[in-house]
Amino acid sequence: MLNELDFRILNCITWAKTNPPPNLSCKFFTHSTEFILWARKNKKVTHYYNYELMKEINGGTQMRDLWSLPAIAKWEKTCGKHPTQKPLPLLARIILVSTKENAWILDPFCGSSTTGIAASLLNRNFLGIDKEEQFLELSKNRRKEIDDIKKRNDYREKIIKYSDKALKEILEVHEETPYFGIDLPMD
Repeated sequence: MLNELDFRILNCITWAKTNPPPNLSCKFFTHSTEFILWARKNKKVTHYYNYELMKEINGGTQMRDLWSLPAIAKWEKTCGKHPTQKPLPLLARIILVSTKENAWILDPFCGSSTTGIAASLLNRNFLGIDKEEQFLELSKNRRKEIDDIKKRNDYREKIIKYSDKALKEILEVHEETPYFGIDLPMD
């Protein structure tokens, strides 16, 4: 479908979950991977790829298209649950590889706003859209949660756990950075 819409597929990344949820029916293999398609609309316009940072995060070698990261953790569900919520370390990596500081990130199906939380922690601007009011409420609660500097720093530490010193240095620069999102109406 992306090709039919004139997108150029740059990569198909396989996210291998290091702690996949069990298959409760015991009739199938445990679902332990998801795919991330990275594409761009205009084949003639160059995209941004932070090669050096990805190489540093990957221990000095080129980042591969197989990423071993954990599935959503309990600490990421403190404000509620979304059925397809993605983990913060995964979204942080996607944002770091494909955007520069102060870039705008649009998530037209933002759900619980993990993309927005990662964008804020990484000094990016964020606009999230969702048609489900319950998920917008969840997003607002998660946004309020990271207003607490202790919680912001805790989230940063958890992202760093799955990266290395290069990412730690980036996050330390923005320790006092406020949330860079669009505030949703409170009523």
